[in-house]
Amino acid sequence: MTVSRVAVIKGPRGHEPVLKALDLIDYREALKGWDRVLVKVNFITTKTWDTGATTDPIVVEAIIQRLKELPLEVIVVESDASITNATKAFRVTGMAEMCERNGVEWVNLRHDKDRVELPVPGGTALKKIVVPRIVAESGIVSAAKMKTHTETGVTLGMKNLFGLLPDKFKGRYHLKGMHKVVADITTAIKPHLTVVDGFVAMEGRGPVGGNPVQMETIVAGRDVVAVDATASRLMGIDPHEIGHIMMAHERGLGEVDGVEVVGDGIEAVKRVFERA
Repeated sequence: MTVSRVAVIKGPRGHEPVLKALDLIDYREALKGWDRVLVKVNFITTKTWDTGATTDPIVVEAIIQRLKELPLEVIVVESDASITNATKAFRVTGMAEMCERNGVEWVNLRHDKDRVELPVPGGTALKKIVVPRIVAESGIVSAAKMKTHTETGVTLGMKNLFGLLPDKFKGRYHLKGMHKVVADITTAIKPHLTVVDGFVAMEGRGPVGGNPVQMETIVAGRDVVAVDATASRLMGIDPHEIGHIMMAHERGLGEVDGVEVVGDGIEAVKRVFERA
């Protein structure tokens, strides 16, 4: 069995740590066979990247640089959340300007009405999900933010996929148990690549009301479970305590232990995050 490899790179905010992380995890192989890739960002709020709440445009710009070399059509995506208009967030956070500067389209998935139903094999909260067709027919990069979360403990690569659902009012999913929902969504649409933006992370009452933490760290890998487990460890959180990470692992979606960590390693960046 191939050991899951995760890159942990420490460095000041900029393209370099992201490019370095991607080069260590064979991103080319991960996206082989796709001619279009969606980069899913985290816009649960219109707060900017420096608050620790949303994905930093500079991280996405570095991802775009690497993907364009392949060459691939790249589209940056998010959907509205109960409390947030993603279209407004694209503008306010500087993500729209960065996309336009790089000649890349950005899309609010809520407005894409061409949708398909995907089964969730072995789903516990969901038996199927409805997503825009473009989500089902593209390679997926989860460009997540490193944050604690009041409900799920952490919000990283897997939790970020929740925003691929085009519904505006996502409250009904919370009633089903978010750990189960996140594991189910990951079962149906596992990302091909995960990049966690930890330049400025968030601790405390995440995903919106916590405090920013200067981590100057990028975590990346092809196995979303291994990436989330590794990112949890560098937040001082045991991934075995995080329901959705363990559920996904138990379904064979990725590794929690025995992960090959390359780059600067966990100890170089580890910090115990204040929990919600």
